[in-house]
Formats: sequence, C-alpha cells, structure tokens
Amino acid sequence: MLINKLTDRSAVIGVVGLGYVGLPLLLAYAAKGFRVIGFDIDPSKPEALLGGRSYIKHIPTEHVAAALADGKLDGTTDFSRVSEVDAIILCVPTPLDHHFEPDLSYVRDTLDAVCPHLKPNTILSLESTTYPGTTVEEVIPRVEARGLSPGDTVFVVYSPEREDPGNPQFTATNIPKVVGGHTPACLDAGKALYAAAFDQVVPVSSTQVSDSEMK
Repeated sequence: MLINKLTDRSAVIGVVGLGYVGLPLLLAYAAKGFRVIGFDIDPSKPEALLGGRSYIKHIPTEHVAAALADGKLDGTTDFSRVSEVDAIILCVPTPLDHHFEPDLSYVRDTLDAVCPHLKPNTILSLESTTYPGTTVEEVIPRVEARGLSPGDTVFVVYSPEREDPGNPQFTATNIPKVVGGHTPACLDAGKALYAAAFDQVVPVSSTQVSDSEMK
C-alpha cells in the first residue's frame, strides 16, 4: 500500500524542477531516508547532483554530497523515469505574464512530460504558485487521459510551495505545509507524503482551497 511505503520510507520520491524550491525538497526527502530522483530539463542541474555539487548559494554542497554518498540521490532529464517513482512533486516556475497572471506554460509542458509515464498508485502533487482551480483544470484532465482515476489509481494533490531562501529560521521542512487533495483518498495520500518530511502538515478540504492559500 502506498501510505505504508511512505511510512516505512521504501517509497521513491521524484521532484520536477530543481531550483530553489525543488532542490531543498529533494534533499529533505533524501535526509529522511527516501531514495529520490530529481528531474529537470536543464542538464546542468542533474549533472551537478550526480557530481555531488550544489548550484544554489544557500544550499551547502555537503548536503548534496552526503545524499549522493548514501546512495539516496539521483538526477536525470529523462522523464520516462517517472515510472520509477511512487510520488512525483512538480516545482516548476509560473512567472507572471503581460496580464500579470501566472504563466502556466511550464506547468502544462511538465504535466505533458510526466503524465504519460505515471504508473498506477502514484501521488502527483503540484506545488507551483498558481490560481485556484488549476489542479482541476490542468492536472485532472491529463491524468484521466492516461486512463488513471483520481482518488483510485492516482492521487492528485496541491500543496503551495513555501520557501524563504537564505532565512536561517525557516528551512524546507519547518514551514507549515498546506495540503489539499482532489478527493478524500487523495488528501490522505498527500498528508502521508508531506508528513514524511515536514514538521507540520495542514490539511484543507480541497485543491481549490490550497490553491487559494497562495493569495
């Protein structure tokens, strides 16, 4: 069972987007004993991880090197390897467009790269900053097109990214983590996913509510 795999840390965690949000998250799960795979379209980032190096100023190289030495860390540009993970977390950027609204092109492109390789009984969590309804409008149709049923064969979650880079008081895992699920079963899976790495998980009633936490 998926939740049991998260509890005993036998689950494989994937993170897409290895920037200032994704890389600390990836390392946080590795530090908790999970095997992790980092995905990025920029080959220099997986290459740095596989070389045991950090490329983000406030993340010590020692943390990357330790995860690599423990055999917990992998990095790739090959999205077919999404089939290896039990949970995949999307941390791609959503810059403002000329209407001052989130540009979802990175989210859409990432979903199109990830969803064909999702296996049944996987958690798909979106963390990118966006507007309420994005999960329902963009994520759900793509997983259903894959033949997966949200809440049954795939567990769709939205959990808004919360980072304060360089602030020594707040790390990737000690900021309360808001989690919403598309269904109650999705929420249960999302709570288990984030409780495995975060000090405090704050469940909310739906992905739309967790979307609105960014406002």
